[in-house]
Amino acid sequence: MKKTIILMLIALVAMVASAETYNYLKFTKTNGSTVTYSVEGLKLTYDNTNVTVTNVDGTATIALAEVKDMYFSNEAGGGSSYIIGDVNKDGTVSIADVSALIDYLLGGDASEIDLEAANVNGDNDVTIADVSTLIDMLLASD
Repeated sequence: MKKTIILMLIALVAMVASAETYNYLKFTKTNGSTVTYSVEGLKLTYDNTNVTVTNVDGTATIALAEVKDMYFSNEAGGGSSYIIGDVNKDGTVSIADVSALIDYLLGGDASEIDLEAANVNGDNDVTIADVSTLIDMLLASD
């Protein structure tokens, strides 16, 4: 039932948002964090357990059970929000994020990166697979 309600909310928000122009789509998760996606080239698909967000930066998947709220905004940041792939917390996704993620995986300090943004593939575990997904995102955006 919860999944059905979330899917209906996603559809409703998409219809209401079409009346205005927004720059970002944000998901507030049940843990209180907010993930931010650019709406440039935005496409949402969903199944019974996940919503998949595809845009010019790449593709990310979020478990519907983790979604508390979804909304459009003109602000990228604020609060505990993050941009998927912005590992070094500089507001953009670039090769510097790949480097920061590799440094962390090789024993670097976790305080230097945003671990939620580093979970690029959405599996809730920061590994070399996230490096690969981040590189794919960067190559797809060129």
